[in-house]
Amino acid sequence: MKACLTLRAGLSALAALSVIACAAETVVHEKRSHYNTIFVTEDSNGLRTLLFERRGARQSVVKPGDPDHLELSYTRAAFVGLALCEEPRRVLVVGLGGGTLPTFLRKHYPNAAIDVAEIDPDVVDVAKKFFGFREDERMRVHVGDGRAFIEDVRQPQYDMIFLDAFGAESVPAHLTTQEFLQAVRRAVKPNGVVIGNVWGPFSNRLYASMLRTYQETFDEVLVMDVFGDFNNIFFALPRKQRLSRSELALAARKISAAKQFRFDLGDLVEYGFFHANEKNQDGRVLRDSDLGRSR
Repeated sequence: MKACLTLRAGLSALAALSVIACAAETVVHEKRSHYNTIFVTEDSNGLRTLLFERRGARQSVVKPGDPDHLELSYTRAAFVGLALCEEPRRVLVVGLGGGTLPTFLRKHYPNAAIDVAEIDPDVVDVAKKFFGFREDERMRVHVGDGRAFIEDVRQPQYDMIFLDAFGAESVPAHLTTQEFLQAVRRAVKPNGVVIGNVWGPFSNRLYASMLRTYQETFDEVLVMDVFGDFNNIFFALPRKQRLSRSELALAARKISAAKQFRFDLGDLVEYGFFHANEKNQDGRVLRDSDLGRSR
């Protein structure tokens, strides 16, 4: 209990620091879209931040012109997924934000084809105008609901699928259900990996159920606790693949060294990795019927 209280105090302190940091930033763009109120701020170091409410969670933080700068801890942790598949040839990112994930991948995996599904055309416009995001012949944005995009994929096509779609407060509900994750599983190759970014258990009342839903849909689920952030990363595999922390850390470290990342993926694994061996009995499987959807 004492450890939990200490952790919660630490998270509260981080939240307070985040608010202070936001207060020092200048709003350079504000627009009400069909889905959110989009804010772009800039600080004295040139870092630009995307938010969907003035004091809301940071969706993306980008240093324009420097795709290797990954300010948010969860973005670095997400790339541990590179150690769970062969060199990716085709990647899908659901949720563009400021374009941090696809832009980093585009630099380090120039031969990969990258699809991005983003529901809000105004977010795409902002990513291009304020965050340096660029489409080209191998990186394309598909404007529309990420779920509909994935459900249109009729056979396994992707080596990696990043699920990084957030509203102002949480993952959209229709992107959490088993029916959605079953479509995701159909779209990922047998030797591929699905990478889900979620709020962790201290700030997400559905965390246990989200984890249980992943566990009921995929053969293996690995979890990363993100240092200095509220996020957890789920790595979901459509196959059995038992890995120890040291084995995954070694594989991850080799990738970040070979690609000359500014951070060591192995260190991130050693800090926060655990294998979700047992089904989470505190949660229930999330289904479309909970949303009043008829499918």
